[in-house]
Amino acid sequence: MLKRVFLFLATNILVVLTVSLILNILLPALGIQVGGGIYGLAIFCGVFGMVGAFISLAMSRWVAKRAYNIQIINNNTQDFHAREIYQMVVRLSRQAGLNTVPEVGIYSAKEPNAFATGPSKDKSLVAFSTGLINSMNREEIEAVAAHEITHITSGDMVTMTLLTGIANALVMFIARLAAMAIDNFMSDEDGNGGLGFFGYIMIVMLLETVLMLLASIPIAAFSRYREFRADAGAAKITSPRAMASALQRLGEMTSIPQQKDSFATAKISSSKRMSLFATHPSLEERIARLRRM
Repeated sequence: MLKRVFLFLATNILVVLTVSLILNILLPALGIQVGGGIYGLAIFCGVFGMVGAFISLAMSRWVAKRAYNIQIINNNTQDFHAREIYQMVVRLSRQAGLNTVPEVGIYSAKEPNAFATGPSKDKSLVAFSTGLINSMNREEIEAVAAHEITHITSGDMVTMTLLTGIANALVMFIARLAAMAIDNFMSDEDGNGGLGFFGYIMIVMLLETVLMLLASIPIAAFSRYREFRADAGAAKITSPRAMASALQRLGEMTSIPQQKDSFATAKISSSKRMSLFATHPSLEERIARLRRM
């Protein structure tokens, strides 16, 4: 737990330092001055929102390996079953048309889960929990692997990053614009009164919280859509029956607690209840769609 907190803080510090570098050195060097007013605010929010999201994506594979203590496997791995899983991913990747086979890893966790992450199709990672490997048969593991590979071939990680970056930028911009409007409304003709520094900060934080909640609704909707699409992709590579069987197996093990962290959205299954904010559709609906195939 402490290790994940440290990695989270380190990532965010790097984001802040990079954004500061861009705003204070790179943009001025290009002749772009980030001053006051709406134009400067828009540049600041755009850079901070998008750069932060893409730095997180660029570091996602590195962070995942260390946060989960993922053991990378390949053809030289001594464990026969682990080597089988690697060879399975190699074969499925070629069937899916990937030019580069993703890194394949296994992490120790009771929860039956798997996820794919990475900044591009050529620099991706597919990881399986020991709980999933020990609870599923070969056909079901193969379907899960095909599901994660479909996420990679569809570029889902990049698309989610774009959506998150745009949402971050818009939330920051609208919250500050609204706070400025409230401050101006409360000020007199001489500029006295208004929210004050701390009042302005509190209003911005409150608005950002509310707006981020609203922005997470379309992001969650896209996340649910991409899970359906990955299920369909896995069904085409393997079979609808195999993918439905894997999801049914996950449904039988919902009593095992799942780790909640920044990679929860990327995992094949979520224990959260269905709502507008759910990142995964219900297992029942996913299985029903596969059976209709």
